[in-house]
Amino acid sequence: MRQASHRLRVPTRGQGLYEITAPIEAWVAGQQMRTGLLTVFVQHTSASLVVQENADPDVVRDLQDFFARLAPEDDPAYRHTIEGSDDMPAHIRAALTLTQLSVPLLEGRLALGTWQGIYLFEHRSSSHSRSVVLHLLGE
Repeated sequence: MRQASHRLRVPTRGQGLYEITAPIEAWVAGQQMRTGLLTVFVQHTSASLVVQENADPDVVRDLQDFFARLAPEDDPAYRHTIEGSDDMPAHIRAALTLTQLSVPLLEGRLALGTWQGIYLFEHRSSSHSRSVVLHLLGE
């Protein structure tokens, strides 16, 4: 059994879903493992990870619109406002999604479905450089 880890930097331009499947797959391929389990972990409390359809861009736009309605900015009920009107909604959105994903590795490839992609879900309005840690355990 072997293991490998890597930190992936993901630049964002504000709120939205940023597909990170390709750089993850490239790193996994370089590890030359045939079977195992990949853990993907985002090191932030105002961004998250999702596995979602990557064929129709309307899916990610609709998801972003839904979360904007679910946790709106400028809600007077929020106490945590010192970092801006988008900060508390970002924490709520991150709490409702995932900070960690597990994806099996089969025959040297991620076992994602035909239309599945891995996305960093940026919940803040401004640009950020997000850190995503990859850990692969396998052989």
